[in-house]
Formats: sequence, structure tokens, C-alpha cells
Amino acid sequence: MPNTYTQIHIQYVFAVKYRTGLIQKDWKNELYKYITGIIQNQNHKLLAINGMADHIHILIGLRPNQSISDLAKSIKQNSSLWVNEQKLSKGKFAWQEGYGAFSYARSNIDKVIKYIENQEEHHRKKSFLEEYTDFLKAFEIEYEEKYSFKPLE
Repeated sequence: MPNTYTQIHIQYVFAVKYRTGLIQKDWKNELYKYITGIIQNQNHKLLAINGMADHIHILIGLRPNQSISDLAKSIKQNSSLWVNEQKLSKGKFAWQEGYGAFSYARSNIDKVIKYIENQEEHHRKKSFLEEYTDFLKAFEIEYEEKYSFKPLE
């Protein structure tokens, strides 16, 4: 019987709306667990999740039955709703419009996982905007700065 076989690894990068540092250390792990549930309930495999107060990185093994954009929309909508229902954020929590989605070969997965796991250390040297711009350049993605993530407010 024929079957479908794929190996699709995607790293998502989302920023908090207006890049405000709303994700607090005392509840970020609960947010990550909730997002993990969203991903697993849609039959994808979470490989790594971590971030900073103003953004998040998620590496997944993507099943081909859902588009990259539909999964991003689901994660962002459902996690924003959950944070607000739980009253975890002092203000209204929302993700900024847009996202980054970067694909990787299997041979790069361990390196990407380590990169995501070490976000705190990495951001002692580089801002989120510098990091994100470096991703766009490394993946040779054309972009206009005016449409990139907004600076901190």
C-alpha cells in the first residue's frame, strides 16, 4: 500500500506585539507547554521551544497535511487567547503580525536545537532584531525593513 513519507523541519520565530517583553519567566514554561500541546494536537512533532520575553523560537517536524501558515496562525491565535484567559500578562497579550519560518536539513537539526535552547546566552551578544535580520540574510530572503518586526517600544 502506498504511503506518504516526508521530512520537513521548520523553525518558527514569533515576536510579541510591539516587541514588548510580556513573556515572564514565572509563566513562560506553561506557555511553552501549551504551545507544545497545540503542535502535538495537530500531529506535528515539537523538537525545541524557547525564547526571550519579547519573542519565541519553535522547531518542529511538520506533517504535510497542514500548511506552514495555518500552523503559525493556530499557534499564535490559541496561545494568545490562552495567555489572556489565564490573565498571565499585565496587559493584553498578542503576537505581532507576521512570523519567520525557516527550513532545515536533518543534518542541521542538532545545531538548531542547541541554538534555540541557548537563547538567553545568545541574546547577551545580539538583539532580537539583529538575530532576525541575520536569519533573513542567511536564508537569502528578500525583505523590506519597514515590514520587519518593529523595534521595542
